[in-house]
Amino acid sequence: MEKRVFGNTGVAVPVIGQGTWQMEEDDAEGAIRALRAGLDLGLTHLDTAELYGHGRVEETLVAKAIAGRRDEVYLVSKVMPSNATRRGTVAACERSLKRLGTDRLDCYLLHWPGSHPLEGTVEAFEELVAAGKIRSWGVSNFGVEDLEEVLALAGKGRIACNQVLYHLEERAIEHAVVPWCEAQGVAVVAYSPFGNGQFPSPTSAGGKVLASIAKAHGVTPFQVALQFLVRRPSVFAIPKASDAAHVRDNASAASLKLTQEELQRIDAAFPKGDEPDELPVI
Repeated sequence: MEKRVFGNTGVAVPVIGQGTWQMEEDDAEGAIRALRAGLDLGLTHLDTAELYGHGRVEETLVAKAIAGRRDEVYLVSKVMPSNATRRGTVAACERSLKRLGTDRLDCYLLHWPGSHPLEGTVEAFEELVAAGKIRSWGVSNFGVEDLEEVLALAGKGRIACNQVLYHLEERAIEHAVVPWCEAQGVAVVAYSPFGNGQFPSPTSAGGKVLASIAKAHGVTPFQVALQFLVRRPSVFAIPKASDAAHVRDNASAASLKLTQEELQRIDAAFPKGDEPDELPVI
């Protein structure tokens, strides 16, 4: 499994990880088996959040999947904006640690910009770092304006990552967010890289391009799409997979090598369009 340094943390993290959003809706035993299979294949960047299933994903799925294997995992969770005061962030982190059965997170994120002042959230993050309860911190669903505010509060080198929506038909982050993050040494983590169930149809123009490239490499269109998204050294992806076959597909995408011509064909088939006024969030 290819690893890259995760932003400015100095830690090498798998380019393909595992997401757990909406996993509470899946068969629990199957989901746990899938997560463990992912760990076996090197998908050790494991992302969750207190929001997911109101804590159930942390407690009943992720905790069981990482039991006895915590040191293998780059574990990430998120605080909801409604909890993101200084005291509320610390308390939320403590609850996540308890549910996950661990004494630390490798990275802790603010799930999206909220109404509480960012200053308090950043202070809480730094307090948690000093206490050894988190090793780094970052944000999610942040546009450039919000990122600039966090940078001004925290200083350069403190924001580990920005986790954002990114898939072939939603490339808005390529306009300004990705360049900003690259300039500041911030990792970009793509969630819902297959479009949350809206993957290009094989009969669509773009779907035919993916199928053609996939056939040439003996892989699936999903693997082609995933490799396209992580083509830049700053970008990581956390697809969700609740069965072992999908996990194996995702893991294999990391070793796929697309040619420059193939990258250009995909780029043309899925144009990023105009820069949006707001960052898309799901």
